[in-house]
Amino acid sequence: MKKQRDLRAGGGIRGLLGVLGAFVLLFLVLAILPQTSSSFLQVTNLSNVVRQITVNIILACGLTMAILIGGIDLSVGSIVAISGCLTAGLITNNGLPVGAAVLIGLLSGVAFGAFNGVFISRTNIPPFIVTLATMNIGRGIVRLYTNSRTILVSDEVFTFMGRGMIFGVIPVQLLYIVLFCAIAWFVLNRTKTGRHMYAVGDNEQAALYTGINVRRVKFAVYVFAGFFAAVAGIIAASRTSSGLYTTGEGYEMDAIAAVVLGGTSMTGGVGRLSGSIIGAMIIGILDNGMNILGLNSSWQYVVKGAVLLIAVLIDYFKKLRESAQ
Repeated sequence: MKKQRDLRAGGGIRGLLGVLGAFVLLFLVLAILPQTSSSFLQVTNLSNVVRQITVNIILACGLTMAILIGGIDLSVGSIVAISGCLTAGLITNNGLPVGAAVLIGLLSGVAFGAFNGVFISRTNIPPFIVTLATMNIGRGIVRLYTNSRTILVSDEVFTFMGRGMIFGVIPVQLLYIVLFCAIAWFVLNRTKTGRHMYAVGDNEQAALYTGINVRRVKFAVYVFAGFFAAVAGIIAASRTSSGLYTTGEGYEMDAIAAVVLGGTSMTGGVGRLSGSIIGAMIIGILDNGMNILGLNSSWQYVVKGAVLLIAVLIDYFKKLRESAQ
């Protein structure tokens, strides 16, 4: 029991000090740097940062679960596009009420996640291969559905979902962050399924011997990942008032980087949601800072790739140190 608590904590509060320190340092650098300070600290810019990081934080909720069991999900970016475009298309092309369209959009993500879950839980095919394949399948589906065209949405309710301000000050996305992070935290820390995710990630064979239904756990994880990706896709579509078939490209990499930066081990079994949230905030602020500096988009890819590589190396050396003890 104590070991399971340690796994869940990922080193306790001390495990968060590194990523939290990195976040504070990056924030201070952008707040002090002459080239960025005047723009970065503006209320409108910080409000935009909240809007921008919402999608990545919600994606990170699902990917935290996938990586915790020693898996991965490369298809979440495609699910973002499918759910967003489907919701937009049902409103604009089919005249469905926003509520019904959103529900169907969410179900599409759950169905896609279930499709991943069936293959991953019932076969020995690596999750990387399965989700790489479904990532491409999803991209093809969304292009076929939209005919590679943008679907514009003029519905005010849908627009408010992505651009609304509460009391004229608080971005509505802040509520989404609180709500869906709370759901993910509850699943991971207060349910049997969450406890089993850590157990499967720590040692799948041992989990089987203790009576845990590993197949069911893996299936549930990818359903959750699909659900959170669908939520992120609908929020992204509502923010731009459109279903854009290219939405979500590269989102899986940002979300994976956020989770690994937050201390979740790529080999599974160790990590915590709070670390993933801070990791997503680092990625969001880094993106914002590079945009303010006018850094070439090609170099932005280089920087984010380097950040991901550093995070993976830190995890690697941490594992080496632990195995040597």
